[in-house]
Amino acid sequence: MAKFGRLDIRELKEFERKLKTLPDPDAFLESCAKELAARLLRQVIKRTPVGQYPKSSGKKGGTLRRGWTAGKREGAAAYAAAMDVQHIGTKYVIEIVNPVEYASYVEYGHRTANHKGWVPGRFMMTISEQEIQQIAPQVLEAKIKKYMERMV
Repeated sequence: MAKFGRLDIRELKEFERKLKTLPDPDAFLESCAKELAARLLRQVIKRTPVGQYPKSSGKKGGTLRRGWTAGKREGAAAYAAAMDVQHIGTKYVIEIVNPVEYASYVEYGHRTANHKGWVPGRFMMTISEQEIQQIAPQVLEAKIKKYMERMV
């Protein structure tokens, strides 16, 4: 004759309760996308050159750098947090754009005004994207770990 002990399901009930209190998975994935976008913005802003002009010119440098956050004085994280996340298939996409008309010329390079030379690109976005792609797995792993710790 087999003996059966009592099954204490209190821990399972507690686990179930914690599962119900977890944030929406879509919200978590959007927060991951915004975290990576904020890191990308910080990198690209730091890497974006600022024009140097003589005081007599009346020009002020930094237009291109300010363009990354639409000229708002908030930090990259706050700006990224306010950005829309699009769901395209199984991907979460945040579009980061610099609306300054000459941004692509600084990024990729351009001919000189007299068409006799070439100004090399600064690749501020390209290099920053590569850096974020390298660290993304560690960043996401840490966020997932923190998310999962709420369950246990």
